[in-house]
Amino acid sequence: MDTTVSLGTFPTPLEPAPRLAAALGLEQDRLWIKRDDLTGLGGGGNKVRKLERMVATALRDGADSLITTGAAQSNHARLTAAAGARAGLPVTLVLAGEPSPPAGNLLLDGLFGARIRWAGERGPGGLATFADEVAAELTSAGGRPAVIPFGGSNRDGAAAYADAARELRGQVPADAVSVVALGSGGTMAGLVAGLGAPHVLGVHVGAVPEPAAVVAGLAGAITAEPVSAGSLRVRTDQVGAGYSTLTSQSAEAVRLAARTEGIVLDPVYTGRAMAGLTAAVRDGGIGPDTPVVFWHTGGLPGLFGHRDAASLAGQ
Repeated sequence: MDTTVSLGTFPTPLEPAPRLAAALGLEQDRLWIKRDDLTGLGGGGNKVRKLERMVATALRDGADSLITTGAAQSNHARLTAAAGARAGLPVTLVLAGEPSPPAGNLLLDGLFGARIRWAGERGPGGLATFADEVAAELTSAGGRPAVIPFGGSNRDGAAAYADAARELRGQVPADAVSVVALGSGGTMAGLVAGLGAPHVLGVHVGAVPEPAAVVAGLAGAITAEPVSAGSLRVRTDQVGAGYSTLTSQSAEAVRLAARTEGIVLDPVYTGRAMAGLTAAVRDGGIGPDTPVVFWHTGGLPGLFGHRDAASLAGQ
């Protein structure tokens, strides 16, 4: 069987963003947006590339259902539900917290037919343990579930973004810096493996502890040589009070992208990534003449599920 199944539409577009570039302090022809929010399946997003590989592995291994984990408004969980629907595999989502109203990603989870198991207040490690317990329940009932890791970030997931890096090379100058949200780590890891650490800036969103170590481990799994965490360009100054909170910097970045280019970002991932790019230009980490690719990794449904979403429409 092939190493991937077809779930998305590729290559994704690369769009110039001259008005946003000028607002950030970059030269107008130095900023592009890589539209991985337009991957098609389930509302789009970066997880589609990863799921093409992981669903293929699950089918190859004879799985008859999928399980994955995430926050209540997880984009990865929503796209796993959509991928399961496409592949004919029932999906169980193990989500942190308590039952919530069906808004944003949760509404789509239900629309795609996913079963939700609420895990209470547990970190990623606790969620993984609970997912294994759910898998054991299904197995004891005669099922063959496949557990997709948190954020889709394993070797397969990272390798999907090494492929995306090769796709990007045919679209932009070789010396461009890719700016991307750093959540569970696989997307940045694949870009690092494919483009080199100096050409990738990850903006930590607070999803995992020690993000640089996570990225280095995943990147090293798909390269011929180990990757040092110290060699990575990672900003950790945009987390604020925590993963699910709306920071003032993210709110400003979401409004700026919307009002200069008509591009919608989400408060947790791409909003923080744009805030990190803004800070990098302001403090000289990225020069005004540096070619920059901003990876739009999706997340629009999460905007509508965020408790502070209404405040973004203000001034």
